[in-house]
Amino acid sequence: MDDLHLLTVLAETGSLAAAARKLDVHHASAWRRLGALEQRLGVRLFDRGRHAYVPTPAGEEAVASARRAMGELDELERRLMGRDVRPTGIVRLTTTETLLRLLAPVLVKLRAKHPGIVLEVVTADAFFTLSRDADIALRPAVNAPEHLAARKLATIATAVYASHKYLERRARPPAEHDHDWLAPDDHLAHLGSARWIDAHVAPERIVFRASSIPALHAAARAGLGLAALPCYMGDADPRLERVLPPVAEMASTLWLLTHPDLRRTARVRAVLDLLAARLVRHRELLAGTLIKAPPSR
Repeated sequence: MDDLHLLTVLAETGSLAAAARKLDVHHASAWRRLGALEQRLGVRLFDRGRHAYVPTPAGEEAVASARRAMGELDELERRLMGRDVRPTGIVRLTTTETLLRLLAPVLVKLRAKHPGIVLEVVTADAFFTLSRDADIALRPAVNAPEHLAARKLATIATAVYASHKYLERRARPPAEHDHDWLAPDDHLAHLGSARWIDAHVAPERIVFRASSIPALHAAARAGLGLAALPCYMGDADPRLERVLPPVAEMASTLWLLTHPDLRRTARVRAVLDLLAARLVRHRELLAGTLIKAPPSR
C-alpha cells in the first residue's frame, strides 16, 4: 500500500521531495523505496530529469494500476465503515486554522456526549482526499465538490479591518489610495479576498504578504495596515475595527463534507450531526451581521 501511494503522489507532484513531504517520510526513505520497487519489478518507473520526475511508459502503467487499486481499497474501506453501528473509534476532521477557534467548544460537547469517539483534527488550507486523509471536512468554499455529501452551514463574510492604532496614525478621513495593505500570497490565491485585492489595490500599496489568514490577522493587530479577514475573526478582536463592510466578492460558504458512504458510519454521523447543530448557532457571527457597519471617518 505504501508503494502504491508513493507512485501516485510522485506522479502528481513530479518531485520526490514534495512526495516525501506529502507522505510525511524522509526524502532518503522515499528514494530508497522507489529504487527498491524498481529493482523488484526490474524496470525503471520514472525518468529523473533536472526539474521533475517523469513517468516512463512502464511507470504510467504502474501509476494507473496503483490508482485503481487504491480506489478499490478506499471503496472497500468505506463500505466496511458504513456497517459500523457504534459511535466509537477515530474520526479524522480536516479544517482551516481560522475555523478551529469556533470548534473548541464543540469538541468539549462531543467529548461529553460521545466519549468513545477520538477526534483527530488536521488543519490545512487545501481540500484533503476524504476517506484516505480525513473522514470529514469543514471548509469555506464557493461551491462544494459534487462527489461529496455536503451540508451548507452558513455564509462566511469577509470585511476589511485595521487596528485602532493604525487608524489613529492616518489622516481622517484617509484617502483610500494612501492606505497600506496586507495581502494573501500565492498560497491563498484561491480566496475571494485575494482576487479582490488584486483587482482593487495598487501593487505598490501592498506592504506585507502572508501564506495564512492568522498571519494576516496578527499583522493587522500589530498596526501594519489593512487586512481582509473573515468577520468571525475580525469582529471578535477588540483591537480591530472595520474599515470596509463585508464585500460580496469575498464571501464564501461554510460546508460540512464527507463521502456518501461514510455518512452512514455511526461515529462519523455523530460528529457530523453535532458539528452541524452547534455551528449553525454562529450564523450571524459568520455572516458578519452581529455588528453595525463601520462609522464614516
